[in-house]
Amino acid sequence: MLQFKPEEIAGIIKDFEEPGHLAPTGLFLGGTKYMVIQGEPGVVIRGKKGTGGITIKKTGMALILGIYDEPMTPGQCNLVVERLGDYLVEQGF
Repeated sequence: MLQFKPEEIAGIIKDFEEPGHLAPTGLFLGGTKYMVIQGEPGVVIRGKKGTGGITIKKTGMALILGIYDEPMTPGQCNLVVERLGDYLVEQGF
């Protein structure tokens, strides 16, 4: 089970508020470092580590996190996380 540190979550939230904040240092989550790759500023953050990665979608009340590794592809993870996030936004979350 992953354990997230408050400073990791704070860094992610800051990147949503100030897109590009994590790019120089990388995104850390659960003690794992991900290289930040192109997302949607203020809406989606994407990270890559080896054959896996992470997609984070921000809603009004939550952060939706998808962490993947092979055989899942980045596109599959992005689709699931972003659709769930869009649904939650539509429901007022």
